[in-house]
Amino acid sequence: MCVLCPCFCADIAGGEIKGEPCAFEEVWGYVTEGDEKEFDPKSPVTDVGYFAATINTYGELSSVPKRSKIPAQYKGRVHLVTACDGRTLSHFVMDPSFPLREKLIKDLVAATKDFDGLQIDYEYIPGRDAQNFITFLQEVRRRLPAKKIFSVAVPARMRTIGDDIYHYPKIAAIADRVFIMAYDEHWSTSAPGSIASMGWCKKIAAYASSVIPSEKLVMGLPSYGRTWGRTWNRAFYHSGIKRIWRENGQPKIERTDSIPHFSFTVKLGVTCYYEDDFSLVERCRMYEKMGIAKIGFWRIGFEEPSFWQWIKIAPVNHAPAALKLQIPLERDSDFDFLSAFHLVH
Repeated sequence: MCVLCPCFCADIAGGEIKGEPCAFEEVWGYVTEGDEKEFDPKSPVTDVGYFAATINTYGELSSVPKRSKIPAQYKGRVHLVTACDGRTLSHFVMDPSFPLREKLIKDLVAATKDFDGLQIDYEYIPGRDAQNFITFLQEVRRRLPAKKIFSVAVPARMRTIGDDIYHYPKIAAIADRVFIMAYDEHWSTSAPGSIASMGWCKKIAAYASSVIPSEKLVMGLPSYGRTWGRTWNRAFYHSGIKRIWRENGQPKIERTDSIPHFSFTVKLGVTCYYEDDFSLVERCRMYEKMGIAKIGFWRIGFEEPSFWQWIKIAPVNHAPAALKLQIPLERDSDFDFLSAFHLVH
């Protein structure tokens, strides 16, 4: 069901949003190297994921960002994020029969010297390397100093898949935090649609809550928009979405399940789905009601600065894990309900 939405002016002022700010124990935000000026150190962000140390053609760790580039006024934690683009490269650095893996682990641990933690964001692990990935994570955690927070970014899931590369329970048993990338439900080459619809996110959060201890679970949110239409398939900052909207006659903005979108024509049809203060707050409130204590955003700078007035940091909840896991699940045939009990003894 679509409802008429106020213009962007109301969004910037936050006038269409009512109630109290959402409260979370931890709020993560990715900052990309080169875009540090987009991060306001006074924003309610407890953990910065500094993106990203990469793996070069030779399987070597490279482009490690310097923590000193994060504003000195920021007093929260800063985590080094490492990414590996490409399935072939991922295979050669994961398979222990090749010498690249051992050196990579040593270099990763050394690179965290000035950071509070390390996040593994390897999104192209081949299927045959699923077990190699798990042992890689185990080895990194073993060698990483105990005081360093070890986190792993994983794609969205709604159920346990037996041969899944990103097996939530296995990864949760190793990592201190599991960052669920609950976005890109629709992507550049898919049909147009929400980056992360509310119902889709709710199912992902319900499943994740059933197999990951609440103190380790971080639900990721998108703060970007995307357009579809031949040469228009790309992602945008919120400010870019506003520019497109203005330049194309300020077309009517509608909402589907709280997500704003509009369409316009420039010799070809273009559809744009994006996130604004209202949709982000609605998603945060949904997670808050579900008992999610930690959230994170891809990425800092995509959002409007006005959004941060709707987030505050809450005291850490020390309730027993068994109690925190008793979150009502939306009944869905894809859910593995039995796995919800494996953490409660």
